[in-house]
Amino acid sequence: MLLEARRRGSPRQIISTRLLATAAFAAVIVVSVAGCKTTGPETTGSIGAQAAPTGEVDWRRLRDYWGQRYHANPSDAQAAIDYARALRAMEQRAQAVAVLQEASIRNPHNKELLGDYGRALADAGQYAQALSALSRAHTPDNPDWRILNAQGAVLDQMGRHTEAQRHYSAALKIAPNAPSVLSNLGLSYALEKNLKQAEVVLRRAVGQPGANPKVRQNLALIVGLQGRFAEAEQIAAADLPPQEAAANVAYLRQMLAQRGNWKQMSQQPYVLSPDKRS
Repeated sequence: MLLEARRRGSPRQIISTRLLATAAFAAVIVVSVAGCKTTGPETTGSIGAQAAPTGEVDWRRLRDYWGQRYHANPSDAQAAIDYARALRAMEQRAQAVAVLQEASIRNPHNKELLGDYGRALADAGQYAQALSALSRAHTPDNPDWRILNAQGAVLDQMGRHTEAQRHYSAALKIAPNAPSVLSNLGLSYALEKNLKQAEVVLRRAVGQPGANPKVRQNLALIVGLQGRFAEAEQIAAADLPPQEAAANVAYLRQMLAQRGNWKQMSQQPYVLSPDKRS
């Protein structure tokens, strides 16, 4: 839950980091499904036809395979998309942006590619450019809830929480109770220091079919930020080894005890990129 806190500091930084990671979760799923359309390495061996990459070895294999495909034909939009996703997973964010920028020039009407380009720009902290790319990844008459979710996450990173929440609400009208959208909405409320509303929304997210461990860990974080450490540890332990859950909550307790850490929640976020699963 909070291992990244050792690197990223304040509660606001942790919450900001989690937003784009949650918004981009659907893109990771697409990587695993892409194996159904190709005969690349992601369809064989330990990854399997519909299994998501599980670690650095898998991601490196995908990066090498799709990189070869992309360099052989830079106009191949699918190769560019999957190559960039593997690069992002390996934290090669600048290279992912470069690949998708070139691919978007060659394929200016490919909505999936533009969506990934926007997410990659957000990874790299280029939020204005990310919003521009994401706005071209769908249209008002045919909105994509995943893009709306990603747009909301970027707006939250920019401190524009009211606008972000409007995007999440629009996404939920298309995909009611989507756990990734609810999770980001809850984190958005937390960034406004409305922890009670954040908890309500995150509990709703956790109760949805398909809610992944990230969503439960977000709930544990918000519960812990309210000082209910034992309950936070219990929630975290659903997905983490007991010792790790306890260590995370102990670190949260220590962090909140330090004067001024929680006050940073009312300031403009110092945003870091999401973890490599985004």
